[in-house]
Amino acid sequence: MLKLRLTRIGRKRQPVYRLVVMLNTTRRDGRPIESLGYYNPITKESYFKMDKINWWLEKGVIPTDTVKSLLKKAANNN
Repeated sequence: MLKLRLTRIGRKRQPVYRLVVMLNTTRRDGRPIESLGYYNPITKESYFKMDKINWWLEKGVIPTDTVKSLLKKAANNN
């Protein structure tokens, strides 16, 4: 099953997350199918490719709870 989830990049105590599509059995930092944006929790900066995200959601990809709340915040800000 495909999931829309976050994978961690960045240094120790300075996390930055990349929004990716990957299989749910893949480890957190495993190889993604496609990268769709990023989120920095420290500066609250984020960038999402909404057209690609909507395309994947139409194909049946399930977002995690955290990703779902980030997408709602991004949709409200635009």
